[in-house]
Amino acid sequence: MSRVFNFSAGPAALPEPVLERARAEWMDFRGSGMSVMEMSHRGSIFMEIAEKAENDVRRLLEVPDDYAVLFLQGGATGQFAAVPLNLQPGGQGMDYVDTGAWSVKAIKEAQKFGPVNVVASSKDAGYASIPDRSEWHLDPDAAYLHYTPNETIGGVEFHFVPDSGSVPLVADMSSTILSRPLDVSRYGVIYAGAQKNIGPAGVTLVIVRRDLLERSSGPVPAVVDYALQADNDSMYNTPPTLAWYLSGLVFEWLLEQGGLPAMAEVNHRKAAKLYHFVDNSEFYRNPVEVSARSWMNVPFILADAALDGSFLKQATEAGLSGLKGHRSVGGMRASLYNAVPEAAVDTLIEFMADFEQRHA
Repeated sequence: MSRVFNFSAGPAALPEPVLERARAEWMDFRGSGMSVMEMSHRGSIFMEIAEKAENDVRRLLEVPDDYAVLFLQGGATGQFAAVPLNLQPGGQGMDYVDTGAWSVKAIKEAQKFGPVNVVASSKDAGYASIPDRSEWHLDPDAAYLHYTPNETIGGVEFHFVPDSGSVPLVADMSSTILSRPLDVSRYGVIYAGAQKNIGPAGVTLVIVRRDLLERSSGPVPAVVDYALQADNDSMYNTPPTLAWYLSGLVFEWLLEQGGLPAMAEVNHRKAAKLYHFVDNSEFYRNPVEVSARSWMNVPFILADAALDGSFLKQATEAGLSGLKGHRSVGGMRASLYNAVPEAAVDTLIEFMADFEQRHA
């Protein structure tokens, strides 16, 4: 078996030590005679798994005690509806910042539940930057302010936390969570699909300030009811047990690496290497404004789009997988999540340099 370097945007690479441990425990977890995915979520063994996973992610993110940590289903897309259902107390406006494809989807979903105020948008700039903070039109009476710290498709990232005043700040952190330290206390709700930096697809991490749990004045479906799920330890319905277990292994691995400060150093270095190479090349370019470049998702465009197919074919043959850009924007994209080793970036740069030399 030969492992490739996986640059996919999600489902994405998982740490090899996590996969090795899961393989070792696959058929017989802790002498139970069965795998984790076969056992009851109400049994003592899985309850221990769930509790440890929550404790470890609280430790990694330094989650304050007045926040609930939930392991739900439905991905970030499910949370596009869950947020207004839980936080909008009937008819109140909701503020959203539009910085790309995932912001747009969140906005469209929220519009089903009430008035949405797009406080700022970078659409006219081709979603290649973050709207200047001085131009935002915030509603001081909004139910919440929602933003997407990292746009996976466009490779645009906030390098600051918006000040929302007394309005709860909500963030879709699917593609940036656990990549560096985070001040959870700045937020009302943080949510993230697992399949980038947390674990396999199937589980969604939600961190919500407890005073917001009873905010909704309307009916909320049980599966996305924050208060109900918090009261039931995320087990009101059968949870995605295998994904929860694997996410817990990732949390353990992150702690073994030195936690989020250590991951931040590595992630910053990986991204800086790739951007430096692209910026010093006349064959590749990055379309994002320098001040808004993502650590996690690095899009790049070849000088001649007719070479895209050859680039991808040869990259695959060289063991570099998942580099095709999203269908809506084209080009290439290298996702540099936690589980992508620095050696993968070095190998990618070597391949890109060789390809440029042969085709420039």
